[in-house]
Amino acid sequence: MRQNLQSGGRLRPVDLARAHGLSTQAVRNYEDAGILPAAERTSHGYRAYTPRHAQALRAFLALVPGHGHQTATAIMQAVNRDATEDALRLIDESHAQLLDDRRTLQSVEAALRDLEPVPQERGEMFVGPLARRLGIRPATLRKWERAGLVRPRRDPQTGYRVYSAADVRDALLVHQLRRGGYLLEQVAPLIAQVRSAGGIAPLESALDDWHARLSARSRAMLSGAAALDAYLTDG
Repeated sequence: MRQNLQSGGRLRPVDLARAHGLSTQAVRNYEDAGILPAAERTSHGYRAYTPRHAQALRAFLALVPGHGHQTATAIMQAVNRDATEDALRLIDESHAQLLDDRRTLQSVEAALRDLEPVPQERGEMFVGPLARRLGIRPATLRKWERAGLVRPRRDPQTGYRVYSAADVRDALLVHQLRRGGYLLEQVAPLIAQVRSAGGIAPLESALDDWHARLSARSRAMLSGAAALDAYLTDG
């Protein structure tokens, strides 16, 4: 029976699974999800795959690193229901997101470059002087504090907010990014990273890693496009 299944270019689920380092259940799940075209069934009810299914699986696995599992799934579903334009639109949206991520990284790097060092003698500041330095209202600084972007301590005698050198640095960075059009919720993760890194300088390795991940996504999109194009061409 197994030999018959493989005759005429037919493949068992286990054949497709082993060739791609997957479980047979994963292959079945991919078919059920529409990632693979529907397989024919033998007279005994077994799934009979073809090289076409292997090509679809290769395309999907190549798309995942660049587009993510959810988008790669949607792309293959669209292709398999003959909605190629929908698939191409999803690919275009992924490329647009990648470009937007590159622009975000450039803006972050520009904001970090533009930060002025905090003079040691001015390491601590009250809300008024800091607001004047940034050209904003004290209420804005208090709003940033509520959002967790700056964390001034309170003077035990007066109760006034006192911004340390690190607080001033964070406020300057928030100000740069806000001027660049970023929302507070978009700024918060970067500020958290600055704090965990202990300052701006240690972020260089993080930024290098960010560049590397974007480049890896870009290359993965190229590989995914080639595999999908082969699947579309032979379809």
